[in-house]
Order: sequence, then structure tokens, then C-alpha cells
Amino acid sequence: MSLFALFYNFVLSIVYILLTPYLFYKARTKKYKDAVPAKFFLKNNPKFNFSGVWFHSCSMGEVRAIKPLIKEFEDSANISVITNTGFDEAKSFSKNVRFLPFEIFLPFWVTKQKVLVVMEAELWYMLFLMAKNKGAKTFLINARISDKSYKSYLRFSFFYKKIFANIDKVFAQSEVDKIRLQELGATNVEVIGNIKLAQLPQKKEKFEKLKTRVIVAASTHENEEELILNSYKKEFGKLIIVPRHPERFEKVFELVQKFAQENSYSFHRFTKQEDFSSDIVLVDKMGILNDIYGISDIAILGGAFANIGGHNPIEPAFFGNVIISGKNIFNQKSLFECIRNYYLIENDELQEYLEKADTLLKPELTKEGSFEPIIKEIKKWL
Repeated sequence: MSLFALFYNFVLSIVYILLTPYLFYKARTKKYKDAVPAKFFLKNNPKFNFSGVWFHSCSMGEVRAIKPLIKEFEDSANISVITNTGFDEAKSFSKNVRFLPFEIFLPFWVTKQKVLVVMEAELWYMLFLMAKNKGAKTFLINARISDKSYKSYLRFSFFYKKIFANIDKVFAQSEVDKIRLQELGATNVEVIGNIKLAQLPQKKEKFEKLKTRVIVAASTHENEEELILNSYKKEFGKLIIVPRHPERFEKVFELVQKFAQENSYSFHRFTKQEDFSSDIVLVDKMGILNDIYGISDIAILGGAFANIGGHNPIEPAFFGNVIISGKNIFNQKSLFECIRNYYLIENDELQEYLEKADTLLKPELTKEGSFEPIIKEIKKWL
């Protein structure tokens, strides 16, 4: 390894030692009991046992986005992820799934692969360096630099130049992204659109369309459920709340139950009844949001009323839901640019927009993406 790589690994090792007590603490929690030991202590997280196409992504949404690409190379695919939900999603269709270890372990954990394909912003220095040193061709796909993060990237451009020196090709979402990526040191950049538009959203279950208007509060975060409940009236239609993170189900349940009791609304948890008969339903089950979009009329997208960055609007747009979102969509701006007709509002405007729901326009998808250039490039090296 270069002197820079040795120094980088040394600094991370010091950080690792200092954080070890905290990691032991986190490993005792239900949410991280598998992920932390796997990523930071390599427990039940062995090396890949064959050389093939290594796909790396962060979360459940990203794994779903590249599932058709992984399926294209199913017999030779290895998959690594960061989050619990990403791991569970990948395990649902592949046996060769690992948590990506902390970077100090990668020099002896990474095995020889033919190709490394990394999704979006997973710019781990040691990941690309070690894969490259082991002989892999390295690709960054669906790459983008958001408006909000652009200045931060530029401040550390010297470091990103080190990363991009080990990336053979970048597939960017837009021309703006291409320019920004090149400023950070990326070379051989091709614009192919957003690959999250390369496949149609799929439904797992066929829920029956309801006779009344259905409002889904999708992928909500802390404080957003309270905002939505305070803006809701029974005459607007049924309200289905789908929190983003399963560890918040109990807290949201208590909040919604109290609200329903105080306002004489019927309410139940989906897993207790598995229907949508109440005025308000808390969906405490993962993986069925697309199915709910399929029976909904209005989607209130979470993550943008809080300062999270928004959530994917493509799926509700595909199912014809009127889209209402907060204005903090900085992580999803490129996806919103692929849609015509949506509403970005201030937090205190939500009730007003629900009251005039009949006048709101349904969204239309206006752009596409493609896996074909990526597939073609990967096949060159197999």
C-alpha cells in the first residue's frame, strides 16, 4: 500500500480503538446485534469464497434498485451492504451477502474479484483501493453529487481524488453530476440517467382498492407523524402511516393510539388485523409500501418535513398518487426532476393541501434510466 493508505489505515485504527467500548454497547441492542459484530468484529462475516461480480450498496432501497442488475449476473454475484434492511433485502434473493467490514479490515478481508460495482455515494477509500489492488475493474454507478453536499465534497476534494484514482469508470445520473464528479477527480464518466427509473416498481401483495380516499404517510421520521396527525381530519379519507424505521413502530403506535382516542377515530396496527378498515392504520411491517401505494390516492412523503433529505418519489408517482412533500428533498432532488406535478410545501401548509386534494394534479414520470451500459461494461471483464 502507499504511504497515504498506510497513514489512513493508521488513523482509522486509532479511531476504532477509541470507539470499541461504544461498539460493544451498540452490539447489545436489538437493532445492531448482528450488524455491529459483523462489520466491526467480523463475526459471522467471512470473505467471499469465489471471484465474480461484487456489488456493494448501502440500504434496502439501493439493493432493490440494483436487483435486476444483480440478477443479470446471478451465478457470479457477491453482495455487500451497510444496513440491516439492506442485508435482509439482499438475503431475500441471494445467498452470497455480507456486511461490508470497517475499512481497517478490508486489506485482509477483500478477495480477488473480477468486477466491483458500487452504488451511488458509497465512496469508501479502502474498498476501491483493495479491490483494485486485487485485480478488479471498479465501477461507481448511479453517481450523483447533491446541491447540499457539493460544497462538502469540494472541501475534501484532495481525498476524493485519491478515491477516484481507483475507480475505472463512473456512470452518472446527469450532466451536472458528471461535471461535479470530474471536479472531484473522476475520469471516464458516462451519463446514463437514474437507474432507479430503469425498472417499474413491483407489488408483492394485491390489496383491494378501497371505496374511500386513501392517504399514505410514507417513510415518516421523528416528529413527522405528529405533524401529519395534527393536519389530518377524518373527512379527508383514511390515513395509513408507514414509518421509515421499524425500531420506531412502538413509539409511533403510542402516538397514534393517543391521537385516535382523543379524536374518536378508529385505529389499528396492520400486523394485528392485516386490513385497512380503520380511519387510521399503522403499518408495522416492512416491504409492502409499494402495495399500499397501489391502493392510495395521496402520498405524503416523509423525510422532507424533517431535515432528512426526502424519500423516493418515483414509486408513488408510478402508482398515480398525488405527491405532497416537505421542501427538504436535497437527497432526492434528481428523482424529483424526473417527475412532473408534485407539491413541495411548508410544514404548516399540510392541512391546507389535504383540504384541496381534489384540485391537486397527479404526477407524471418524464425521464428514464438504463442498466444496459452498465451490463455491457461488466461483461467486458468476465
